[in-house]
Amino acid sequence: MASSQSIIFKFLAAFFVIASSLSAHVFSGTSVGPSHACSHLQANQTLRPRHELHKLRRIRSYLKKINKPAVKTIKSPYGDVIDCVLAHHQPAFDHPKLRGQKPLEPPDRPKINVSNNIDSITGIFQSWIDNGESCPEGSIPIRRTTEKDVLRASSIRRFGKKIARGVRRDTMSSDHEHAVAFVNGEEYYGAKASLNVWAPRVTDEYEFSLSQLWLISGSFGHDLNTIEAGWQVSPELFGDNYPRFFTYWTTDAYQETGCYNLLCSGFVQINNKIAIGAAISPRSSYSSRQFDIGIMIWKDPKHGHWWLELAPGLLVGYWPSFMFSHLQRHASMVQFGGEIVNTRSMGSHTSTQMGSGHFADEGFKKASYFRNLQVVDWDNNLIPLSNLHLLADHPNCYNIKAGKNSVWGNYFYYGGPGRNSRCP
Repeated sequence: MASSQSIIFKFLAAFFVIASSLSAHVFSGTSVGPSHACSHLQANQTLRPRHELHKLRRIRSYLKKINKPAVKTIKSPYGDVIDCVLAHHQPAFDHPKLRGQKPLEPPDRPKINVSNNIDSITGIFQSWIDNGESCPEGSIPIRRTTEKDVLRASSIRRFGKKIARGVRRDTMSSDHEHAVAFVNGEEYYGAKASLNVWAPRVTDEYEFSLSQLWLISGSFGHDLNTIEAGWQVSPELFGDNYPRFFTYWTTDAYQETGCYNLLCSGFVQINNKIAIGAAISPRSSYSSRQFDIGIMIWKDPKHGHWWLELAPGLLVGYWPSFMFSHLQRHASMVQFGGEIVNTRSMGSHTSTQMGSGHFADEGFKKASYFRNLQVVDWDNNLIPLSNLHLLADHPNCYNIKAGKNSVWGNYFYYGGPGRNSRCP
């Protein structure tokens, strides 16, 4: 058993290093900060270096491709511009295998075989619909990408993508830190959980804090496949400190394939009420009311595509199965939990918070949680987890504590403040 556990944690260490950067800001080559890039682009055109003019033209060409014509535009109170784009014009249908097609009809939801399934608390929504606005039927809301968004990254080619790292076995050498629960060793056809939403403090513009669900398959080498969804605070990707609903996918360990949200051809959205990448409101408060979102991802038994649901009955869309190699069949690991980036920009551990910014031991209304953890089996049934593993790679900075009861089923609390007397 000890040998088996050792192998599991070595695989997790490799995964964390490969999959750790859920941000668009660290790329190969020289980093160009936003203020440096903007100073060039705002200068008199005759003084701009030729490469800056070329970069600006490339950015505008990219934006023209990714920002599709809108039938309606909505301004969010948090500064987002939401374009209502005809569903069959969304970026996914730029893909050669999807060109000319339309979104599929929803599949059957997984069957619930447990009595303790409690869905997410109601009342959570996105700020862009605060004033009663919505996208017309037949269109989907897409957060508009701006020049400033792209300039916060140092590479246009890598904008909206994660960084591909070489595999290292020691997570302690990584600047990404985790507190996660996971299951492996079986065939998984989906997963479901409810997680509460916070607005953790992120102290450096090149750091982030996220909470998400991962479906994973592959050898943890260059053939790693993942499907991911949750919420995150990422100043570089989004330009602010609001928690935002996000998705990600890759089929080659974040090297060339995949992207966040709808920033490339991949995820097919069908919902006209959810804007992926938009701010989530309201958020949980310490010792006060808690708000959570229910996320479920499952493989449609008929067509094999991976569907995403946010709250009961609110289907967001799907990842076409042909985009994947290992995940064309099933996932071999499911992970739930939190992750932060620690740049040590001040020479010490970051004070970026994970979850609520409080340790797991503080419990309900104080610590962040995942509850009603379930997986989907081969027959499209939602079932409770068995053999749940916990891993906090820097427990003095961020930790995790699991439990089980008749109301929340399998659950865990996680998170922490980052830098403290035990985490220097």
